[in-house]
Amino acid sequence: MSLLTRTEGPVRRAVPAPSVGRMRWWTPYVFLAPYLALFAVFMVVPIGFGFWTSLHEWDINLPAKPFVGLGNYADLFDPGSVDGSRFWTAMRATGIFTVASVPILIVLPLAVALLMNGRFRGRNVYRAVYFAPYVLGVAVVGFVWRYLLDGNIGLVNHYLGLDVQWTTDVPPVWIALVGVTVWWTLGLNAVIFLAGLQDIPRELHEAAMVDGASAWHRFTAVTLPGLRPVTVFVVNATILASANMFGQSYLITAGAPADQTKTAIYLIAETGLRQFDMGTASAMSFVLAAFLMLASALVFGAFRDRRTP
Repeated sequence: MSLLTRTEGPVRRAVPAPSVGRMRWWTPYVFLAPYLALFAVFMVVPIGFGFWTSLHEWDINLPAKPFVGLGNYADLFDPGSVDGSRFWTAMRATGIFTVASVPILIVLPLAVALLMNGRFRGRNVYRAVYFAPYVLGVAVVGFVWRYLLDGNIGLVNHYLGLDVQWTTDVPPVWIALVGVTVWWTLGLNAVIFLAGLQDIPRELHEAAMVDGASAWHRFTAVTLPGLRPVTVFVVNATILASANMFGQSYLITAGAPADQTKTAIYLIAETGLRQFDMGTASAMSFVLAAFLMLASALVFGAFRDRRTP
C-alpha cells in the first residue's frame, strides 16, 4: 500500500493513501449499456426486421405476408423480371451520378480549402459564403433549382441565352443534377479539408521550404500525406452520400427522362411507399448496401499506407 507524506510542523509522518476499490468485471458494461440499448433499438432491430421483410411478399395493405425466402433477391438478379430490370436501371443511374459527382466533390473542395487556408482580409466571410448553401434543406434546394433550370421560364437559360431542357433531356439532366449537388455540398467537404490542413504542422512546410522544395513538391510531399486520414473520410462519405442521392432527382427531374435519372434510393422509396411492396424494397436496400460496403472496402484499401515499418 502506497504512502502519502504529510508535514505537521517539524514532524513528518507517513499516512496511508486512500485505497481504490477493485473494478468489477461488469463495470464497463454498465457505462456501455445506454449506448448499446439505443444501438440495438435503432440499428440492430430495424436491420433485422428489414432483412426479415425482404424474405416475404410483404404488402402493407394485406394481412397475409407469405414467406418467399430469397425469391425477392432472385427476382432482382433475373434480367427478365420487371423488378430486376427496373432495379438495375436505377443502379446504373446511381453509378452515373456517383462517378460524375465524386471526383468534383473531392478536387474542387480541396482547392477551395487550400485557398481559404491562406491569410487574407475577409477570409472568414469567404468561408461562410462557401459553406452557406449546405445549411439549406434538400426541399429548398430542389424547388429553387427546379424553377431556375426550367427549359421554358428558367433564369439559367434566360441569362445564358440558351435553349436547353435541363430537367428532361440527356445529358443536360446529369449536368444539372451534378452541378446542383456540387453547389450545395461543396462547402462541407471544403470545411473538412480546411480542418485537416490546419492540423498539419507548419514546421514541415518550413523545413521543406528550407530544403528548396517548390510549392508543388510541398503539396505532394507534405500536404497530401498529411491529409490522408481526412481524404479517406471525405472520399468514403462522398461516395455514400452520392450513392444515396434522392431529393435532387425527385424534386428537379422527377426521374425524367424515362426514369433515366431515377436512382436506387428513389426506386426503393417508390416501390415500398407507393406500390406498398416492402419485401422487394427491402431486398433492393440490402443489395444496394452490399455494393456500398464493397465500395467502402475498396476506398480503405486504396488509401491504405503501404509503407513498410
